[in-house]
Amino acid sequence: MTVLLTGPTRGLGRVAALALAARHTDLILLGRPGPALDEVAAEARAAGATVHTVGADLARLADVRAAASSVRELLDSASVPPLRALIANAGLMSMDVRTASADGHELTFAVNHLAHAQLIGDLLGSIAAPGRIVLLGSDTYRAGGLKKLLGVRPAVWRDPAELARPAPAGAKVGVRDAAVAYATSKLAVLYYAHELQRRAGNGIGVSVFEPGWMPGTGLGRGAPAAFQALGRGLQRLPGMANPERSGRMLAAIAVDERWAGLRDGAYVVVDRVDEQPAWAHDPARELRLWEVTEGLFAPGPSTVDGDRVSPPRGA
Repeated sequence: MTVLLTGPTRGLGRVAALALAARHTDLILLGRPGPALDEVAAEARAAGATVHTVGADLARLADVRAAASSVRELLDSASVPPLRALIANAGLMSMDVRTASADGHELTFAVNHLAHAQLIGDLLGSIAAPGRIVLLGSDTYRAGGLKKLLGVRPAVWRDPAELARPAPAGAKVGVRDAAVAYATSKLAVLYYAHELQRRAGNGIGVSVFEPGWMPGTGLGRGAPAAFQALGRGLQRLPGMANPERSGRMLAAIAVDERWAGLRDGAYVVVDRVDEQPAWAHDPARELRLWEVTEGLFAPGPSTVDGDRVSPPRGA
């Protein structure tokens, strides 16, 4: 089988890539081209895997479309075995919600949701049954437990056309705005997973993996120094997740028989399936997100303010 993994160069993704390599899985590693991608590919080959790298900047949808085309060429030419799993691991938290992607979309939403939705949409017909799609989630969307005590802000849902817009250039923004944008992008991932399963058919199972809270990892590397220092301190607390264990679990969920039955956006927290609150299942929001997302993929100038993105139902 072949597994496609995005974001394989550091942390969780790197551990997952090497765990898959140890199983001698054929790998397609999709990430920003450069030495880091080359290094993890070489390490995976040394572990016994057959590895193809596909370079792409996930903040640029044209790159994502080109990457999907390259993957299809590998599959159509039988250069790799059938694609059985796609792991949408890559992600970021932009520290400035005024920052736009190459396509004019708010950067966190663009990478965490739009890029993977584009990639999956372009490759859905190329995933062989029984197949798996694993999306990366985060409990920051509901900010419970310790996160709530520490003042972590949960998701604030708005119409997806609004979520895709960067904040105005003159707006006053800060770390809390960035954290809310990140949490909301992860709620979008959850909503997208539910709608994707409705459209993927019985031969593909869609799940969401929450690796556990890892505040000391590189996700907030653009944050102020004090914020990063706090994260490193929290990371040392007993019970915190770590990339080594969670990365191995991410690999397992994509390929191990134990997890073969996951579908319908099943939410796995490290090593157990976790029930989500009722409001995390919202067919109307999920359909609206799908429709807006497809509109944002339309060719031409930004469609957030254009006619291709219809208003919410009942508006």
